[in-house]
Amino acid sequence: MKKYLGVILALAAFLVLWHILSALLGRPFLPGPAEVTGALVRLAAEGRLWGHVGVSLSRVALALVASGIPAVALGLAAGRSPRLNLLISPVIYLLHPLPKAAFLPVILLFFGIGEAAKIFLVAFIIFSHMLVTVRDAAKQVAGEYLDVVRSLGAGRIGAFRHVILPAVLPGFFTGFRICLGTAVAVLFIAETFVSASGLGHLILDAWIRIAFAEMYAAIMALSILGLLLFAATDALEFFLCPWRDK
Repeated sequence: MKKYLGVILALAAFLVLWHILSALLGRPFLPGPAEVTGALVRLAAEGRLWGHVGVSLSRVALALVASGIPAVALGLAAGRSPRLNLLISPVIYLLHPLPKAAFLPVILLFFGIGEAAKIFLVAFIIFSHMLVTVRDAAKQVAGEYLDVVRSLGAGRIGAFRHVILPAVLPGFFTGFRICLGTAVAVLFIAETFVSASGLGHLILDAWIRIAFAEMYAAIMALSILGLLLFAATDALEFFLCPWRDK
């Protein structure tokens, strides 16, 4: 609760500063928060907003699933098996530092300009980070805990369920939040490049039309989408990791 109270206070301070800056500048390219909020309400009431929100949300979700499942599986395997780690870690060190957004032209050559290219770009960028986070969390599981559950008769599945999984979940959620923020940011890039839908397209289209209030409204919608995804992640973590201090 304290965390969300801090978010509300920070948002209120941001809106006040935004209003002051807009009033001081008095320029059309920086409308005030009231005008932008009105544009957001109008876009929603006209039905022009929801289709773009649904497309952006589906792209983020598909990218997270497409990258998250193999990244978590490989991360767990590398974290618990030194032999597999010797095979996977060199690939991580080659892949992780690469400026992956620079591969967009290559991705377009392979996947074309449709949905697959946009989803793959987001998934490609967040894959290595999730893999590294899960691998490092799995590495830190103390062997003594595994010895205890094995002495009680637990097999591999039991050890994974009662020791490894609870130990890795907090690290997974930390990495997932970072990947979520990155995914929303990269989504904007993907949707402004040969796209006719999504919040990124809506932002670019409003900018081209010099409809600045709508442009900021679309940016606000993208921010709200990211905030809601973060809140959903917090709720899921609270449910799956009740032992963590909140």
